[in-house]
This record gives sequence, structure tokens and C-alpha cells, in this order.
Amino acid sequence: MAGSLRHSAYLLAAAVLLSTAHGQLTGENARKGSTYSIGVGKADITGPAADVNLMGYAAPGQLAAGIHTRLYARAYVIGDAQEERKRFVFVNLDACMASQGVTLTELYGDLYTEKNVALSGIHTHSGPGGYLQYILYIITSLGFVRESFDVLVAGIVQAIKRAHEDVKPGMLQVTAGELLDANANRSPTAYLANPPEERARYKHNTDKSMTLLKVLDTEERGRGAVTWFPVHCTSINNTNSLISGDNKGVAAQFLEGWAAGAGQADANGNDTMGSNFVGAFGQANVGDTSPNVLGAFCYDTGEPCEKEHSTCNGRNEMCIGRGPAWEADDYGYKSNEIIARRQSDEAIELWQSAATPISGDIDYRHAFLDMSAITVYPSNYTRAGRTCRAAMGFSFAAGTTDGPGAFDFKQGDTEGTIFWRVVSHFLKDPSTEQIACQAPKPILLDTGSVHVPYEWQPTIVEIQILRVGQLVILCVPGELTTMAGRRLREAVHQQVEGVWGSDVTVVLAGLTNTYSSYVTTFEEYAMQRYEGASTIFGPHTLDAYIQEFLRLSKAMMENKATEPGPRPPNMISKQWSFLTPVVLDSVPSGSHFGAVTEDVLPVVYKEGDKVRAVFQSACPRNNVRLEGTFLTVERQDPEDSDKWELVYTDSDVSTKYHWARPHVLSPESTATITWDIPEGTLSGTYRLRHFGDFKHILGGPAPFNGTSGNFEVHGLDVKPHKHHKHDDNRHKFELSDWERYVREHSFLIPVFLFALLLLGTVLYRQTVSRRPAVSSHPYERLEVAA
Repeated sequence: MAGSLRHSAYLLAAAVLLSTAHGQLTGENARKGSTYSIGVGKADITGPAADVNLMGYAAPGQLAAGIHTRLYARAYVIGDAQEERKRFVFVNLDACMASQGVTLTELYGDLYTEKNVALSGIHTHSGPGGYLQYILYIITSLGFVRESFDVLVAGIVQAIKRAHEDVKPGMLQVTAGELLDANANRSPTAYLANPPEERARYKHNTDKSMTLLKVLDTEERGRGAVTWFPVHCTSINNTNSLISGDNKGVAAQFLEGWAAGAGQADANGNDTMGSNFVGAFGQANVGDTSPNVLGAFCYDTGEPCEKEHSTCNGRNEMCIGRGPAWEADDYGYKSNEIIARRQSDEAIELWQSAATPISGDIDYRHAFLDMSAITVYPSNYTRAGRTCRAAMGFSFAAGTTDGPGAFDFKQGDTEGTIFWRVVSHFLKDPSTEQIACQAPKPILLDTGSVHVPYEWQPTIVEIQILRVGQLVILCVPGELTTMAGRRLREAVHQQVEGVWGSDVTVVLAGLTNTYSSYVTTFEEYAMQRYEGASTIFGPHTLDAYIQEFLRLSKAMMENKATEPGPRPPNMISKQWSFLTPVVLDSVPSGSHFGAVTEDVLPVVYKEGDKVRAVFQSACPRNNVRLEGTFLTVERQDPEDSDKWELVYTDSDVSTKYHWARPHVLSPESTATITWDIPEGTLSGTYRLRHFGDFKHILGGPAPFNGTSGNFEVHGLDVKPHKHHKHDDNRHKFELSDWERYVREHSFLIPVFLFALLLLGTVLYRQTVSRRPAVSSHPYERLEVAA
């Protein structure tokens, strides 16, 4: 005991000396905090806006067909002011999750590697899928989508490069506040399974605290911000076909717009914001949270859903969560904007309030973990047990109230049905050991035991801790539920506060570096709702993570290195894809690409009106127009009618680009451009423009553009034309017969693909059995060149 006390005293003394070296013990530095080397950067990661399944809901018929908002990677380089190599990068991605296939091995030498770079997804369910390397996560996207993956890699690299080139002296501050009306618990019955004395310590069944990191220059002008707050990006529902950052992506747009707006000056008239402010809304312990804050109701009767299984008359398909503007019936766009605005408003309020200056050391630790067989030892924070090979339970197929599944699955199923047990048998019968390890989960898919044609779910994941002064970021490879996140944060906080100070702030960055589905508490796991059924490594998953994060944080406290752990496979070169390429584009006889087929109305528009035009178009997969746009809203210069000012692009929340073809085999297509005129729009003459690229049957893509007729926008004092209130159905996007068929029968797609995979597996085994053995390096790593 005496030795332990002496060791703790030594660590505390070392921490004080280190703090002194960073200068925060002097009066001025105590007020401002340490000076760090800081850079911010932002880059486009919007993938193919047609034909590709949107990742998140696993709805096969939900294919991309345009853009609501563009997606971005936002990078923050934070480093020691004197020691260049002592730095880390946090990258917030407008993506469903990070991909383990993306690795940085040759970016500025070894300055940025997997050890000090964290890639964290916001969990939007409206981004192009197909960029993960494990089969289960890309079935509904018809396998791997190279276009999605390449755009993601390019955008991440570009964002980090821009942040690196932006590095200059700066300061950091941290603060937190309560946000009550932006999330709800979608599995409250599972939450209630946690011990009553533990629940009694918390006022709510979701975390309501938003943490904000302020990034400042040395003159205390704003350069950027990162917030962490847990809410699923499922405001926009599974009938949507437009790419979108959902509530966190739109919140970032609102915050960045506020920072760039007028009036950001102090009492002396000095600017309080620098140029190119980068604002990110990070994900936290999101697992059981929902933006559908009004609760779950039966779609047919309007009555609340049955709580234990989230069903209506015994079935899950009609139990749907309601957002704050659910009656709008607009795919969730209005509800999305409300939840986004609540987050951005809270972030702005926190920015304008007092914050704690950050002072202290920069450090990080990273480790790969083989989660298939970790022995968990009992402690104050963990119970004895071990993890299992990956497996999905029956309730996984039931979906959630944010996006219900199909067939006769339901949440909270600890038994399974005979029919689906027979179906799962065709993939792999779980062993007796696996059944016991995963209990009480009834195994639907024993994914960790299947290795053909390649891995179905990860076995090796990665965890990471980033530290700057009193801010500690725990990077977790999945979706922790509310109580799971609380336990992990509390364990790390209690371990480090004696050395790093009682004012240390510990945040969770969810869906980071690797995606391995969900993480519940031991008690929630026993309930086997969707989150428990999707906790793939068994009931002791959370305790394993707590144990391993404590190991990393202890090494950081003692300034010791950690073992890297077993490296995961990189299977990008082995991927299968069933997504067909674009063959050619064409237009009707007598028309041309960019031709206006339906022009804007010849009326006076006002704030709140929708402007709409339809153009002859081509498949947007020909050119994703990275860092570009498929549309513009332009205002005519009042002094020179030949000059037009760019007002909005397809990245703005007020515009929508909707692409459609008459049927799936048609080479013809149209683009519908809409603009919802926002409050504060200047009066004047405007026009809509559309940009694209068409593909020749014998050649590469060629650019085209089209321009609508001019139209007038006036203030509220100008009455609209009497014909302005035309048929509202003109503003609704009608599905083609093919699109309607796909949506109504989308369950056939994974069934068909599953059959193909079974056939492929048989052929693969036959081929391998006849092939002579060869020696090769077991893992291939993707090289991203600078």
C-alpha cells in the first residue's frame, strides 16, 4: 500500500511539473490556457448520388437519387507547440460510420498514422453505402461500392491535408450544457433492466449533456468547434432517397453559417470569428437514442406501440417513431431541421458562455483488440467473463422504431422461431460453445464463424484515447447505449482524475475507426432488444472495453507504451460487387442534356415559397462533382444584368436535387431542382441552374448544364400571383412503377443476394479445395499516398 501511495505521489508530482512546463500556472496562461499548434480543415465526401443503397436502415429499396445536403470530413489537428510530432488528428465524418478499410500509412511520412488519427462517423442513415469491408454491412448495397470508398478516402486525406497546412498557434476551451429536447430513448424497457440504484443517479434515460470544444487563435477568435452529443441521425426516414448529413450534418451547416454571418464582433468592433470556421457535431453513446422525441406510435391506428416488443398487433412493421414535425409527411426533413437547429442553438449558446481554458499535455494511445476471446477479470468496474465470436440475434432483424425490419421478427426475442432457425442453418450452425457464450441471445447469424468468401463481421477492432490537457476523448468502435457509455466514461474518469485533475472532461466519440455494431450493458443484453441482439461479441462486450480502455489510460498516466495488438485484415482487394456500371445516357429525340422540361412558374415568389424546375439530365454517378455542385441558385446583379451572383449550391439545406429515370433500364433521366426560399432572402431576380455529366456509349463523360427562366423574389409585402397556389402534388416526387415495385418488394433483394452468396461460397470452396497452397502475407493494408 505504501509503495502504491509513493507511486501515485510520484505521478502527481510529474503531472504538476508537466503542467508547469506548459505554462498554465502563470496568471495569464491560467486565464487563456496553453498554446497549441492547431489546424482545421474540411473536405467533401459526398459519394454517388444514384443507384447506391443508403447506409444505415438496411432497406434494400432505399437507393440514392439525389442530394439534400453534401457530406463532409472535418479534421482538427491538435499538437504540442514545441514538439511537432506530438499531435493527433480528430476527423468527424458525415458518414454512417468509419471504415476499417481506410488506413493512413504514408501521409506526411509517419506524422499521421492509425495511432494518432481518429476517424469518427456521425451515423447519418442517408449517405451512400458499400464502403465497409465486411459482408454483413454491405449486403443491401449489393456488395462493395468502389465509388463510395474512393470518395471517402479522398475526402479524409484532403481534410487532413488542409488541417495540416492550416496549423498555427491557437488555444482550446471546453464547456458543457444541458439539451433536453433533442433525443429520446428508443429502448426504455431495456434501460429499466439496469440496477435501480444506478438509474437513480441520473435524471434522464438518455444523456442530455452536450460537450463543446472551442478552437481559437491566439487572439481568441473562433476557428472551429466540435460538439459531442448522443442522438441517432435517423430524423430523415427510410423512404428518403436523397443524400443527407441528417440532423448532425445540418446542425454543422447552421453553426458554420452562424460563424460566417454578420454581427460576430465584440464590444470594440473586433471580429470574434476567423475565416473558414469549421464546426462539427460528433456522435457519442448513441446506441439507444432517437431523434424521434415524441415516441413510437402505430402507423395505422395512431395508438402508442406495445412497449416491450415495439409492436402493433404483434408485428413490428407499423411501429414508427415520431419526430417533432412528424405530421409534415416529408420524409422527415422538417423534423430533421428542428433537431438540427436545437443542437446548433445549444452549441451557439455554449460558444457564447464561459468556458474552461485547456492546459496540459498532448498524448494518445491506440490498440487493436481481438474481441473474439478476451478474458475479462473482475474489478470495481467489470464482472468476470469472456467475449465471444461475433453473432447477431433474432431481434437484430426486427429493426428499431426509427426503421422497423420485416417478416415476423420482433424486439426482445430470446427464443427465435423454428422457420428462421432453419434459414440461419444454411449459413452456419453455431457450436454449443458459441450458443453458451452468446446466451441468452438466440443466434440468427453466426457471422464470426463464417469466413467465405471473406469475413462477415470484424473480429479485430481498435480502441483509442486522445488527450489534450483536461479533455480526454475515448474513441469507441461501435454504438454504446446510454448506460454503457456512462459506465465507460465513469471508469476512465475515476482512474485518471487523481493525476490529470478532478476537472478532467471525458467524452465518447462513437463509431470511430472500426464499426462493430452495438454495445449494451450486461443487463440490457439480457433483454435482447435490437441493441442487445446487435451486441456482437456477447454479454461481456462492454466490460471488455472498459478493461481495455483502463489499460490504455493507465499506460498514459504512467507514460508507458502499449502493445499494438493483432492487426486486422484489409480485404478491399477481395471485395465482391453486384452494382452494375453506367453504360450510357441519352435524351429524347429533339432534346438535349440540360434542357428545361418544366420551368419555374411566371410568378412573384416570397420567403417560404418553393421554386421548382425540371431538367433533362444524366446519371450523377458519371461524376460525383466532388467539391462541386449539381445545382446553383443565382441572383442577378442589380447593376449589371449580365452578372450573376452564386447564392446557394446543392450543399445547402434550402435546396434539393432529385434525380430520376423512367425505369431501371432507361438511359434517359431528369433532375428536379427545388429551392425553399429561406427567411431573409434578398429581393431580386433569380434563376436555377443544373450541372451534370453524360456518358457516351463509346467515350467518357462530358459536362453539360442547363438554366431555368428568371424569376422574381420579393419581400412579404408583395402578394403572390393568384396562380401561385397551384396543385401541391407538383412539388411531390412521384415514384416510377419500378421504384414503387422495388420499395414494396425490397425484401427480395437480400434474399436473392443471400442465395448468390451461398452459391458463391460453394463454388469458392470447390475452387479452393483444388488449388495448391501458396504462402503469402496474411494481411494487406491500403496505402494512401500523400
